[in-house]
Amino acid sequence: MKLKNKVAVITGGSSGIGLATAKEFRAEGASVVICGRDRAKLDEVQNNLGDDVLAVQADISNLSQLDSLFEATVKQFGKIDVLVSNAAGDVKFLPMDQIDEALFDSLTDNIFKGTFFTIQKALPHLNDGASIIVLSATGQSMGFPGSTVAAANKAAIRSLARGVSADLLPSRGIRANCISPGPIETPLFNKLGLPEDQVAGVKESFKQLIPLKRLGTANEVAKIALFLASSDSSFVIGEEIKVGGGEGNFRI
Repeated sequence: MKLKNKVAVITGGSSGIGLATAKEFRAEGASVVICGRDRAKLDEVQNNLGDDVLAVQADISNLSQLDSLFEATVKQFGKIDVLVSNAAGDVKFLPMDQIDEALFDSLTDNIFKGTFFTIQKALPHLNDGASIIVLSATGQSMGFPGSTVAAANKAAIRSLARGVSADLLPSRGIRANCISPGPIETPLFNKLGLPEDQVAGVKESFKQLIPLKRLGTANEVAKIALFLASSDSSFVIGEEIKVGGGEGNFRI
């Protein structure tokens, strides 16, 4: 088992990529802590995942709730070996001239600020040699209409993997890496605030950008998270791994 006797914290772990990652880590022997904002969903996931799973209700944009998350983790498991910063709140895509300060702040709080302080608040509890995994997106390296704020925040997260590694590797042997998924079939599409037929149209338009002509799956991203969490990736530091079906690399 690749993660036997390891403790992993996964933010946004009650659905989508976070949930798939939690299942993958459990299957490889890790004790898993998930957090999210929906208590009922967290309880359901905890029951389904079985023993050695802790579900903590927390919003990553709230720093005191991050403190509570890591305090609960250490109280139950005593340490943290892997941190997966996956939560990003509800992402909205709007033209630049329709984004007011409140929306700008909300997106930044839930994407970049939330990720930054998730890592910072975890630092006192991370074991030396721990692995930090942050989730960005392939869209941060391309321009899409309506994505100015979200994509800029995701680009900052990609940069964070380098900066965190530079800060923590020399003194503590902690490495950070970034996964940038392309369009993935997750509940995120249902949070766009669009009618069902428009959501289907959005998915179809994404498929046309991907050489494989399909959306990715959460499990495909979770497999990469497992690689980065385990010793298999011990020589992988500050890197970005794109999981986008070839999106942006070539056209066929």
